[in-house]
Amino acid sequence: MKSYLAAAIQMTSLPDLEKNLAQAEELIELAVRRGAELVSLPENFAFLGTEEDKIRQAESIATQTEKFLKTTAQKFQVTLVGGGFPVPVGTEGKVYNTALLVGPNGEELNRYEKAHLFDVDLPDGNTYRESSTVMAGLKLPDVYHSPDLGGIGLSVCYDVRFPELYRHLSKLGADVLFVPAAFTAYTGKDHWQVLLQARAIENTCYVIAPAQTGTHYAMRQTHGHAMIIGPWGVILADAGDLPGVAIAEISPTRLARARAQMPSLQHRVFA
Repeated sequence: MKSYLAAAIQMTSLPDLEKNLAQAEELIELAVRRGAELVSLPENFAFLGTEEDKIRQAESIATQTEKFLKTTAQKFQVTLVGGGFPVPVGTEGKVYNTALLVGPNGEELNRYEKAHLFDVDLPDGNTYRESSTVMAGLKLPDVYHSPDLGGIGLSVCYDVRFPELYRHLSKLGADVLFVPAAFTAYTGKDHWQVLLQARAIENTCYVIAPAQTGTHYAMRQTHGHAMIIGPWGVILADAGDLPGVAIAEISPTRLARARAQMPSLQHRVFA
C-alpha cells in the first residue's frame, strides 16, 4: 500500500439521470485534476426521486449507471466507488441498493448490496420506507485488497449505525471503509459526524463518506458534509454544505502509527 489522495464527492442529485451523471463526471474530473486516485460517489448519485419513479426507471438507471462507472473510471484512469444505485431483483418489483467498486481499466472489483434498510418516521414529518422498494442484501460485504490502495470495504448509508458490519470488514483486513450516503438533514446534524468518527476509531481505519446535500424533491433534504476521517478519528476533509469534493491523503504510515498507538483490534475478547 502506498500513500495516495482519495476523494469523497458531494452532490445534490435530482430525479434526472442524465443531469446527475453529468454532474458526477464533472466532479470526478475535478477530483482527478487535484490528484485523487480513489474517487467515491454518494448514495443515490445517479437518481434521487420518489420511490415510484425510481422503480419505474430502475432498469434504465441500473444499465446506464453501471456503464457510466466503468467508462468513467477507464476514461480518467481512476478507481471509482459508485455509492448506491438501484439494480432490479428478478420479478419481485424491487431493487438492490448496490454499491460498486470499479478499477481504472473499467473492471468490476467488488459489489455490495445494502443490508440495512432505512424504515423510519422522523419528527420533521418525513417518513422513509426503503424496504417498500428495496430488497435487503443477504451477504456481508467483502474486502477488496489492492496492492496500491490497501484493503477497501464497502457499505451504504444506514449501515453506519451497525458497527458489527465494520468490525467484520476490519477483521477481513480493511484499511479504508466507505460510507456513501444520502443522510437526512434531521438526523445528520446530530449523528453523521460522530458515527463516522466512531467507525474510524473503533476499527483504526480510514473512513471515506461521500454525501448528498441540499433539497432534492418535495421535502427530501440531506445533510451534506462529505468527509474523510483518519484512523485516529480526526476529520481530514469536509465538503461543507454545497456540491463539491473533499480530498485527503491516505497514508500507510498514519495507519500503522494509529494501530500501534491504540492496538484495540488486537485486544478483542469476543472476536
